Amino acid sequence: MVQPKAPALVPNSSAARALNLIGDRWTLLVLYAAFMRVSRFEGFIAMTGMARSLLVDRLGRLEAAGVLERRPYQTRPARHEYHLTAMGKDLYDSALMLLGWEMRWRMDPACPSHQIIHDPCGHPLRPVLVCQACTAPVKVRDIVLSPGPGAGSEPAPRARHSRRASDGPGTEGVGGVPLHPMLERSIEVLGDRWTAHLVAASFYGQTRFKDLQAQLKVASNILTDRLTRLVERGMLERRLYQTRPERWEYRLTREGRDFFPLIAALMAWGDRWLSGEAG
Repeated sequence: MVQPKAPALVPNSSAARALNLIGDRWTLLVLYAAFMRVSRFEGFIAMTGMARSLLVDRLGRLEAAGVLERRPYQTRPARHEYHLTAMGKDLYDSALMLLGWEMRWRMDPACPSHQIIHDPCGHPLRPVLVCQACTAPVKVRDIVLSPGPGAGSEPAPRARHSRRASDGPGTEGVGGVPLHPMLERSIEVLGDRWTAHLVAASFYGQTRFKDLQAQLKVASNILTDRLTRLVERGMLERRLYQTRPERWEYRLTREGRDFFPLIAALMAWGDRWLSGEAG
């Protein structure tokens, strides 16, 4: 009798749980539309260009996770709207950090989403992660990451088919609907499960191939592909640390390190909503 294979274990991480939930290009597009106050099915179709079956799937996932809730607005025939719950609205901090990263590295003065105005004072707003105690801007090199009370391992999430942003329609979107400029760059990182997890692992000090593979439980060809893409996009840089045979480590660039506020925001959101009893 063949014994069932034990599930692979990965370190507990609130950021990883958050990425497992929203780290998908189509889920990100649905959330973007929801934050833009789209609530009806046809509105989501119009803004994202998603296939109807795909939209049904992503709306269902977000509803099951508690990020969206359905509200009837018509009875004959039955029609529902999809609204952000408290859990969904709490992703606003993460959305701001994502936008802040976009504005620092891919600022587009013609993009309305890159022109945030702070209503009380009327001045342009630039989202920045600051320390709650001293209010100084937080840089990744100024912090120490240490295991919390929920440290340990948990089963690796089940793999799902996730089309990479570069495999999709690009800036033309789907069905001729353009991707919003705010998402064009960010979706390349967050919209692919393995790319997002790889960036998150880099913030925990993992730089070498075998260490990254051991932590992420990812196939070597997939890891090679994602490392190459992140180097090409300027998020990681290769550094030779051994010559015979050649061995390379992968370190975050300035742009890559500047992604940390978003990872921190997702970690805080995951702590609040996805930690469970273990923390």
